[in-house]
Amino acid sequence: MTYVLGINCVYHELSAALIKDGEFVTGIEEERISRIKHGKPALLDNPDMLPIHAIDYCLKAAGITMESVSWIGTSLRPSDRIKNIGADKYYEENGWGTEEGEKKFIEKALRIPVLLEKHYKVPGLAEKFHFLSHHITHSASSFLVSKYEESAIITVDGIGEFASTWIGFGKGTDITTIKEVDYPNSIGFLWEKMSRFLGFSEYDACKVMGLASYGNSNVYAAEFAKIVQLTPDGGFTVDNDIVRFRQENFEPLEALFRTPKINSPAELERIHEDIAAGMQAVTNDVMLHICKYVKDKTGSDNLCLAGGVALNCVSNYEILKSGMFKDIYIQPAAHDGGTALGAAFYIWNTMLKNPRTYVMPDSYSAVAHTEEEILSVIQKEGLKYERHEDIEAKTAELLATGDNIIGWFQGKMEWGPRALGNRTLLADPRNGEMQEILNVRIKRREPFRPFAPSVLIEKADEWFEIPTCTESVSKEYMIYTFPVKKERVGSIPAVTHVDETSRVQLVNPNTNPRYHKLISEFEKHTGIPMVLNTSFNDNEPIVSTPLDAVRTFKRTRMDYLILHNYLIKQEKEI
Repeated sequence: MTYVLGINCVYHELSAALIKDGEFVTGIEEERISRIKHGKPALLDNPDMLPIHAIDYCLKAAGITMESVSWIGTSLRPSDRIKNIGADKYYEENGWGTEEGEKKFIEKALRIPVLLEKHYKVPGLAEKFHFLSHHITHSASSFLVSKYEESAIITVDGIGEFASTWIGFGKGTDITTIKEVDYPNSIGFLWEKMSRFLGFSEYDACKVMGLASYGNSNVYAAEFAKIVQLTPDGGFTVDNDIVRFRQENFEPLEALFRTPKINSPAELERIHEDIAAGMQAVTNDVMLHICKYVKDKTGSDNLCLAGGVALNCVSNYEILKSGMFKDIYIQPAAHDGGTALGAAFYIWNTMLKNPRTYVMPDSYSAVAHTEEEILSVIQKEGLKYERHEDIEAKTAELLATGDNIIGWFQGKMEWGPRALGNRTLLADPRNGEMQEILNVRIKRREPFRPFAPSVLIEKADEWFEIPTCTESVSKEYMIYTFPVKKERVGSIPAVTHVDETSRVQLVNPNTNPRYHKLISEFEKHTGIPMVLNTSFNDNEPIVSTPLDAVRTFKRTRMDYLILHNYLIKQEKEI
């Protein structure tokens, strides 16, 4: 048996993934164990902070030690960062892009193999280690686990080593580069900068995407045209004289939009909604432009997407409905966390030339907890409980009252940033006040952010406008928005955004039978074949273990917690 370990650690979304003889064993993000969001911030002095918890989790799941691992890969070639030196006239002293800063980053990143060998005390471990291209591992994470024999591939994020966008083609086990777009021409970084301009953190692109639906994209179309321009060769440019990615300088942006940077979402006004809408619109334009280019270059009917920008549900819908491709695959962990998976499969399939035998069937990758483990936690935490053989029917009954919020913890945890029915908070989509109730009692999210529906796959087209011109198993990963059918809008106000769209998860009985049964039971009570689904967390990483779930339950005001077949009622005042 040959084990290949992939890790991601140099920037953020620390993670590890393990494969055995070309089959995915398990993968997990460090934050799910450490409870530190994103694993760590992306800093010049911490690229060698290893995802030890995630690595140990993978090894334990396989029942092996590090001695059994034949190959290790990580998703960056540190020496290629040298291209950043002198490429930018806007920088902070000793910061990103400077000789001092980049050399420090490279030196620390190059220590990763030695640090791994030292930590695990395995002689020669560093010799099994490979530094791999960031965008190649992104691309491999999608293509090499897809069902396609050949496919166009696009990776779009902030930055890899020096490029921000990678365009290529996959065939068999080979991945070929067609074109790259280099820094400072970066849509991912533009989302980070504009997120901060609008009072959020650089990790809050999803919030800006939600805000965009409230605005008018035409208001600042001319201003965004000064920042981003499409080029005839399928690329784009970003005017760094305006955005100044590597500086804490927002003055050119303030001058362009004729409004000051804000420091908190509490300061948001209509002008900021329009700016967010303009950011979304220009992203749609860029993504469609790149797609047309790669379609013309490859002629492929298939498309694999990866990178942080591939989590933009609005742009993904625009690509889907364009009909340019017959089939689209977006791996559920399209962000940097997924590069650990890509690193492992790139080594196995592309470097070692082993045939592809694995197709990712769903997003559920972690190790399931046993009934004994769950019951032990419940009893140690002193909770009163009931056990129900038909927990799906009982949960549906509780949801159908209209005002209950239920923590739903089942089976294997999801791989990627979306909760897809195993680490989920559930509520009734018919309750128009539920968005506010969830935010006040548990989520503490901004009021403009929508909640998503999980809908029975066989009933979805009765409720949403889902393009039929393009297939995509990724519709099951809550990675597209779809318009709600006009006649259905009033029936599901809790999951209908201001623009009458929803970020939909199609629930397949073959991949998550328990969740499908729950929703089917809810439909029997209400006639609605969906539930409101939001991630099981409280301003923290999504819960991973039964103990995480219990702790979140205890400190919040949800009504019920369900751990497998065990039902626990909230006893404190709500």
